[in-house]
Amino acid sequence: MSGAAVPAPAPRARRPRGAAESLASIVLGSESLIAFLGGLVIYGMDDLPGGIPAWWGIVAGVGLALLMLVTAGLTRYRWGIALGWALQVVVALGAFLVPALAIVAVIFGLLYGYATIKGAALDKRNARLAASSLDEAETANGD
Repeated sequence: MSGAAVPAPAPRARRPRGAAESLASIVLGSESLIAFLGGLVIYGMDDLPGGIPAWWGIVAGVGLALLMLVTAGLTRYRWGIALGWALQVVVALGAFLVPALAIVAVIFGLLYGYATIKGAALDKRNARLAASSLDEAETANGD
């Protein structure tokens, strides 16, 4: 072996994340935990309408939680945000089977709405400020 040390590769620069992406992924990640625990509660209380076995509560809770986690990673795309909205609708529709899910649907629906709407407004403002500071820098350089 030679005594020459191989330099370590430079770390990759992180992709900048917008406020809408960050906030939406936080809400979906938190909601995934609630969806999983809600599935366990539905199973434990055998709270599904007659004819539906209680173990479907666990299946639905785990499936919805996994979908929310995957969607949290996809919020960088516009369709990822839309998929998050679709999952909010699924939780709201679950209230027809288990009325207690209406509380979860309202709380997390409002949180997701605030995260996506206010996050998009913050992203627009930050882009506008970045563009104006770039224009000021060009003017200061005499360009």
